[in-house]
Amino acid sequence: MMERKNEFCGWYFRCQSGEKTLALIPAIHASGASGGERTGSLQIITEGQNWNIPFSGAETALAWARPRAVVGQNYFCGRGLSLNLKTPELTARGQLRFGPPARLGYDIMGPFCLVPGMECRHRVYSMGHTVTGALTLNGEEYRFDRGTGYIEGDRGRSFPQKYLWTQCSFPGGALMLSAAEIPLGPVRFTGVIGIVQLAGAEYRLATYLGARAGAIAGGQITVRQGALTFTAACLEETARPLRAPDSGAMTRTIRENVACRARYRLTDGDRTVLELAASRAAFEYEY
Repeated sequence: MMERKNEFCGWYFRCQSGEKTLALIPAIHASGASGGERTGSLQIITEGQNWNIPFSGAETALAWARPRAVVGQNYFCGRGLSLNLKTPELTARGQLRFGPPARLGYDIMGPFCLVPGMECRHRVYSMGHTVTGALTLNGEEYRFDRGTGYIEGDRGRSFPQKYLWTQCSFPGGALMLSAAEIPLGPVRFTGVIGIVQLAGAEYRLATYLGARAGAIAGGQITVRQGALTFTAACLEETARPLRAPDSGAMTRTIRENVACRARYRLTDGDRTVLELAASRAAFEYEY
């Protein structure tokens, strides 16, 4: 599905239930001296461990129009996933079933999804859905009895050099926010995309709607868009390393808090829409 050299495509599946959280990232990458050597990978991250399992390009296939991936004998789609993996580092087995996705009103990138030459394109498939089933990782069981899931994807050449990303599910809703330094030709700017779904309403914050990020420092950010003000802050550092793309190759190391304490606040003028102290949020901070 990749048409250009030095490109990557990956899907991110986050699953939570009770005190268990894990994220799974199947990906395909095309890199090398010729720019076209395809390889695959499956990354799994929990609160205490992380694994990066390489695969050949012949063993890997991904779709971008919707979440669908085959990595070895491991299968992922919008309805669930199945693991059948045995390496010296990790033995993983099991299946998860996903309920109907909570979709967005329209593409998270808005008109930017049509702009050519973007370094990285983002897609949110489901802000929240039920997760049922069980996975076993090196003998430890991760059981999901109507747990909560989230699915997003990225495609392009490289992850932004500087970015902040967070995602959190909570009773009655879910949120995600990303702010990143975007190179577009000779111009660089801080782009913002974010969604807060709450009680059937969708609050969207985006550069194409006039959103502007204030100072981004110390794992905190404030975004303003008209009467809306959204703040997010990571309150603890529990990050595990992940591999990320640089010119199509998974040579960069980033760090993700897959389940950490975080604070969020959304106001609309003088009205507080959301005030949340989360104990199991996802947070990446690369500034």
